[in-house]
Amino acid sequence: MRAVLVVNPKATTTSERSRDVLVRALRSEVDLSVRYTRRRGHATDLAREAAEEGVDLVVTLGGDGTVNEVVNGLMTAEPPTFRTGETPAERLPALATVPGGSTNVFARALGLPREWPDGTSMILEGLRLGRSRTIGLGRADDRYFTFCAGFGIDAAVIHRVEQARRRGRVSTPALYLRSTVSQYFLASDRRHPSITLERPGESAEAELATVIIQNTAPWTYLGEREINPNPEASFDLGLDVLAMRQLRVGSTARTVTQFFSSRPDPHGRQALRLHDVSEFTLLSARPLAFQLDGDYLGEREKVRFASVPAALRVIC
Repeated sequence: MRAVLVVNPKATTTSERSRDVLVRALRSEVDLSVRYTRRRGHATDLAREAAEEGVDLVVTLGGDGTVNEVVNGLMTAEPPTFRTGETPAERLPALATVPGGSTNVFARALGLPREWPDGTSMILEGLRLGRSRTIGLGRADDRYFTFCAGFGIDAAVIHRVEQARRRGRVSTPALYLRSTVSQYFLASDRRHPSITLERPGESAEAELATVIIQNTAPWTYLGEREINPNPEASFDLGLDVLAMRQLRVGSTARTVTQFFSSRPDPHGRQALRLHDVSEFTLLSARPLAFQLDGDYLGEREKVRFASVPAALRVIC
């Protein structure tokens, strides 16, 4: 089996020594080449090149941003061969994800341990046993995502965190909490909801304040704790949506508290929930922050979302 390991050398939880250990372990199972990212977006190019070379497996070492870039490279590649009867997922290399970031939502949603040594052991076992599954993805305009997207306040919080990290701050749950409080009270136009959600054949939902989209559950983690706005979201179904109609202090606090429940079920007059949706479009009367898989992608006024079923094989 030919494999490519795409390494983000800035991954927060690994060192050069640990990368060497990982490479030796993978080479015990596969014919491996190692490629390092040098800039944002480079992992997309490396993954696309690997798929077009006809490799069988692409392994990532990095956080959720690296995984997202690799997935986009795979999904936009043109593999050299196509056998009759193959599904689109079978045409592409399988994906294995070694957790190397600070949160690793995608890897943990697949059932992998949070730490990279344990995750590596499970991936090696999966390779030996031929253990894989096919998952669906989400797509926002022309970009794919694996576990979540956001339009509004959650994306603005991610932007604040990224700015703090560029100033040398460490990504911690406390940093996310402080950024959320600051964004909510100081920087959000909470009194003027601007988002409209449109679905084919359905009435539009207008005057929404912020929207969370999930392709699986959980949405994210706060340390070891899952946060689940849409607990029924699944890689095997369409997209799930939670939109807040207003961001009043009382109703917002109640909804966020429900996210942390052992049996989360966010509800109330201010919450709009949609389950297993195949496509929809979000429009805003003013530019709003936008994120995919925890990466801030700037401001948008319109984003079209779609579910892409059975899109990719993953080692699990």
